[in-house]
Amino acid sequence: MTTKRKIFVLDTNVLIHDPTAILRFHEHDVYLPIVVLEELDKAKVGMSEVARNVRQVSRFLDELVEKAEGDISRGVRLPSHAPELDTGRLHFHMEAVRSRLPDGMAAGTPDNTLLGVTLDLGKSHPDRDVILVSKDINLRIKAHALGIRAEDYASDHVLDDANLLYAGMSKLEADFWDRHGREMESWKEDGRTFYRMTGPKARGWCANQFLYTEDKQAFEAIVRRVEGDTAVIEVVRDYTTEHNKIWGIAARNREQNFALNLLMDPEVDFVTLLGQAGTGKTLLTLAAALTQTLETRRYSEIIMTRMTVPVGEDIGFLPGTEEEKMGPWMGALEDNLDVLHETGTQEHGAWGRAATHDFLRNRIRIKSLNFMRGRTFLKKFLIVDEAQNLSPHQIK
Repeated sequence: MTTKRKIFVLDTNVLIHDPTAILRFHEHDVYLPIVVLEELDKAKVGMSEVARNVRQVSRFLDELVEKAEGDISRGVRLPSHAPELDTGRLHFHMEAVRSRLPDGMAAGTPDNTLLGVTLDLGKSHPDRDVILVSKDINLRIKAHALGIRAEDYASDHVLDDANLLYAGMSKLEADFWDRHGREMESWKEDGRTFYRMTGPKARGWCANQFLYTEDKQAFEAIVRRVEGDTAVIEVVRDYTTEHNKIWGIAARNREQNFALNLLMDPEVDFVTLLGQAGTGKTLLTLAAALTQTLETRRYSEIIMTRMTVPVGEDIGFLPGTEEEKMGPWMGALEDNLDVLHETGTQEHGAWGRAATHDFLRNRIRIKSLNFMRGRTFLKKFLIVDEAQNLSPHQIK
């Protein structure tokens, strides 16, 4: 079934928000009115994130026009990551607005010009849906009042339902060993136990995914690699036991045990932990970082950062160095450090605990995200706290 092609008219703020927005509309056509190009031209000067995004948009549009074949007044074919996929065309709308807006709406303003262009396109393409895409709520309200279909740009929205997110683990059936045990190959290597399983079930697994059973002999493992119908899994280390504590911290449930296995694995370079407040995400991460920095010396330093988003009214500029300015935002770090150094220094007295706290604190560097662009961290354990507050551009 062929999807009916739509026409999307993009507002300037959409391109500033996501410079690659014109590639997100699949087989549909995208229109950029001349007023959008003029607004982009006015916003390109400066060192702000907005100016950088505008310059990126301009370079991208220039590249598309340079590679265009034929008359660009008929539109420029948008690139596709797969040659077999049909894509829409990018049109630069250069015509004057013909549709008359209500007398109360001033002519010539950028927002009202966008509304007029959308009305014109709806009249010239009556058989197609014409949609105005904007991050401006008030503009969308005015569009709805005029009978224009308007939508927010939602290509980069996060999932609202956490149940739809990848959980990182999968429960095995109760009869898993009865069905697959005889066909599995097992061996030990450096004190670790591995299994090789072949079958269609392995095709649905992915590397670093955890597997577990809930029977009396609980089995917990991690998928190391998948090749076609064959997967190699490794039994995880049990960090819930006393002798496997990490900086005095033991896992209290299956999820924390899986998290510590990832955080302590030198082969895993990037770990994301998702959970409710108080589930130990920062505590476990900090414990793993201290262990691998001070005990095993796998890393030379711990760097911690977070997005500076105030809960209430902003208190203004903060004095001091970069680290001193970040201090008020690092209350979670201090709270977790108190827990960690108390677990291992209870018998050392007040002086010993204070000295240990200062020693731990000196091995942790607090950095601001505003100054991390272009940095290269070698043998550093980087912790980004409250990462859900980051925008896609900051993460990039």
